[in-house]
Amino acid sequence: MNLMMLLEMASDGFGDRVAFCNGDDRLSYSELFRAAGAAANGVASSGTAHLAMLDVSSLALPVGLFAAAWAGVPFVPLNYRLTGSELESLVEQIVPSRVITETERLASLSELAGTQVVGREEFLAAARHEGASSQPSEWSMDPDEIAILLFTSGTTGPPKAAVIRHKHLVSYILGSVEFMSADESDAALVCVPPYHIAGMAAIASSVYSGRRVVQLPNFTAESWLELARRECVTNAFVVPTMLARIVEVLEGRQSADLPHLRSLSYGGGKMPQSVIERAMDLFPETDFANAYGLTETSSTIAILGPDDHRAALASDDPVVRRRLVSVGKPLPSVEVEIRDEEGNALAANERGEIHVRGEQVSGEYLGKGSQLADDGWFPTRDGGSVDAEGYLFIEGRIDDIIVRGGENMSPGEIEEVLLEHPALCDVAVVGVPDEQWGEAVAAVVVCKDGHQAAVPELQQWVKERLRSSRTPERIEFWQELPYNETGKLLRRKVRAQLVSG
Repeated sequence: MNLMMLLEMASDGFGDRVAFCNGDDRLSYSELFRAAGAAANGVASSGTAHLAMLDVSSLALPVGLFAAAWAGVPFVPLNYRLTGSELESLVEQIVPSRVITETERLASLSELAGTQVVGREEFLAAARHEGASSQPSEWSMDPDEIAILLFTSGTTGPPKAAVIRHKHLVSYILGSVEFMSADESDAALVCVPPYHIAGMAAIASSVYSGRRVVQLPNFTAESWLELARRECVTNAFVVPTMLARIVEVLEGRQSADLPHLRSLSYGGGKMPQSVIERAMDLFPETDFANAYGLTETSSTIAILGPDDHRAALASDDPVVRRRLVSVGKPLPSVEVEIRDEEGNALAANERGEIHVRGEQVSGEYLGKGSQLADDGWFPTRDGGSVDAEGYLFIEGRIDDIIVRGGENMSPGEIEEVLLEHPALCDVAVVGVPDEQWGEAVAAVVVCKDGHQAAVPELQQWVKERLRSSRTPERIEFWQELPYNETGKLLRRKVRAQLVSG
């Protein structure tokens, strides 16, 4: 079980198909296979232990990913938005390494010890040229070799390198994707950054299914819509903040005018109900899916499918309607349990920590070892609950729990209620220091365009639907909330600004 197995099958099965395109530049599956083999030779001869990429998406990305798998070294996509000192601390963890990057970074990265640096265009040109004639070596089929190291986003602390072994990612692909299931005309628009697990999973799943990948290196709603129309995109994945911006750009229109788009998946953060409802109106013929997963689980572990979306949107039953903000049900190959602080399994609708188990679950960090329990369960540090029908609801990180006077409160529960208010489009609830209660409940809200609300009105709204202790004692109105580029709310920034302000 090696990622190269997926590419070899694709090259043998439909080698002439276009595999990846970036602007006018394209690679067929057979060209990708040969280029990866040539690049693998270069990696092996360099003596490096890691192949890293510090760059936006380009055709060098799939070549680098499969070259690393071929050469038997981990592929390490790095966050190109980090500062110099932050990047240095990550690179120090993967020496010796070879780093593929943009021309502008060559000089600064060359100064780092134990680091070989190559420009993106040079790497890609050499792989394509040598791929036409080189004879690549065999690759290992050891499923326990490391395929990818992905540094976590570090929303609550320093980034850690999550270890994804070949057996984890290949297990996810084989359990969720059918080989050669895509038509030759199918195209997947990928706009998430390479260092996001969804970006890695999109490459592997598209290759195995035979789908053409259309890369959008830098997202804007306007460029996303234009590219989706020009390339007749059939499948796409976005994070919630991206979909919100797409919906904003389409404000006032009756439809998105994307007749080819059959499937639109989203995940990576909280999706406001108003955004998904409006999106379903704008994309009436598109199947929506909400995918929940973690870096440590090799992508998706639960999904709210198209039928569930439509059933929830059409229902007058508040229990069914609420499922529109759930992440659906676990994949057949994954087990999910909600547990309390003592590790006891909880019943339906009881809130606790989400634990997962399955072949695709890694739960391992570089230098820190496996975090799996002896029986294979992984504590996600995400809080949530499962309703009576098995639908999973995410309520934020366990670390974000507010403790007010000894009572534990989930920010997600309060946010969910506030988002039901017709004037609000986004909400963040955090705990702030309080002399009397230890922590007080504070909320930052964003109003929809043309709407407004008053603090007493919002406090009464929460009080009528939840216990009075959960009513925010402090509410501020902001123009927007801080998110990272993968759609995760940066609660620490919200909390810091409230405390300092």
